[in-house]
Amino acid sequence: MNQISPMAFVDPEAKLGDNNIIGPFCYIDKNTVIGDNNKFYNSVTVHAGARIGNNNEFFPGASISTKPQDLKYRGEDTLCEIGDNNSVRENVTISRGTASKGTTIVGSNNLLMENMHVAHDCVLGNGLIIGNSTKFAGEVTVDDNAIISAVVLSHQFCRIGGYVMIQGGSRFSQDIPPYIIAGKEPTRYCGINIVGLRRRGFSNETIDIIHDTYRTIYANGIIKDGIQEARAKYPGVKEVEYICSFIENSKRGIIR
Repeated sequence: MNQISPMAFVDPEAKLGDNNIIGPFCYIDKNTVIGDNNKFYNSVTVHAGARIGNNNEFFPGASISTKPQDLKYRGEDTLCEIGDNNSVRENVTISRGTASKGTTIVGSNNLLMENMHVAHDCVLGNGLIIGNSTKFAGEVTVDDNAIISAVVLSHQFCRIGGYVMIQGGSRFSQDIPPYIIAGKEPTRYCGINIVGLRRRGFSNETIDIIHDTYRTIYANGIIKDGIQEARAKYPGVKEVEYICSFIENSKRGIIR
């Protein structure tokens, strides 16, 4: 049974699962689907197109599936999909998709801290920690287990690799490859995220291989040649292949 405050509004067309708590002054629009065991503290807005999983918590002022801040948006029916076990803190805004991709996606087990923004058609993975006031422009992709500090600004279409640590206040318009620390001004490669990788259970041997892979790629004058050399050194190592394929598929180029 859902607990809905008499001071909240839930559209009759909204589809709710079971055991949700909807606090005062929340607004749940039509064309929304909400799973089980979610908690909406006071003053949360869930706009049309939201698809929310289970066991999430939304803090006051959060606005989910907002109209995209994109002048090309013409009112088409699009979605904002949010997985399970997320903590969406105060004043977080997550836009729904546009005709470009149709859906903004936030995975599961993420912490989205106060006042951060996820723009239209972004794809956020799982296990992310994203700091206060960080902003993702349209169609940014963030792979699993990244940690992004406060007040980070990401240009549209950028991709952020898994297991990275991005320094607070960074701003960038190129892709950030996996397993690294990125920071300084302008944002650049600052070494391997050793502490983060150890916390995630990576062995010292694997960390050494990742470190040597970046040394090989960055030291080579031509990145394509560095990738070829790294693959030859460590055939079949999934972490090396992830790094190499990430760089090969980068459309904006990688930070150096």
